[in-house]
Amino acid sequence: MIDFATTLHWSDTDVEVHKVVVGPYDNNVFVIRCRHSGEAAMLDAANEHELLLELCQGLGVRTVLETHGHWDHIQAVPEVRNAGIEVGITAADAEMLPSYDYILEDDKMIEIGDLRLHTITTPGHTPGSICFKLVDKPLLFTGDTLFPGGPGATKWDYSSFDTIIDSIDRRLFTYSPDTIVLPGHGDDTTIGTERPHLDQWVDRGW
Repeated sequence: MIDFATTLHWSDTDVEVHKVVVGPYDNNVFVIRCRHSGEAAMLDAANEHELLLELCQGLGVRTVLETHGHWDHIQAVPEVRNAGIEVGITAADAEMLPSYDYILEDDKMIEIGDLRLHTITTPGHTPGSICFKLVDKPLLFTGDTLFPGGPGATKWDYSSFDTIIDSIDRRLFTYSPDTIVLPGHGDDTTIGTERPHLDQWVDRGW
């Protein structure tokens, strides 16, 4: 049985964010839960489906939002869907998934009880990468678009370094410096910590 006190990563009077790290690539899986309604959403059904299903059942997860379609972020999708939990993905990355239920679009609001998640498409790592900003809270979930120290990898034919830099600059670095960045792997950072280094990333080319 999961001790949810150990998975709690961030909270206030309105929201709980739970985090577990799963799979061979140490993927971060986040659950965003409304403390008023008990409803929750999971970001990335990455791996270790038994653990993720226990999280879903214990925290009231109604849907999974995929930040992008890379295989290390989607391994538990079939089991999650078999358990009756819907999975959303952007149209541009949908073909990477074994299955899904609905399409995530840019600049929309996803309601999680009383909470609202703002969708922000950020192509570059994959064509359909998407980030999520929790409205009225300092939390930005960036998948593999933005990490401590730079952007996500762009080594694939369908990736683009120039595009991911543009996505980060125009769509993520517009948030306040104290906004907490919660990436798809590794530790948290902030917009204020990362924004001054954009030109360095451009110069090094990755």
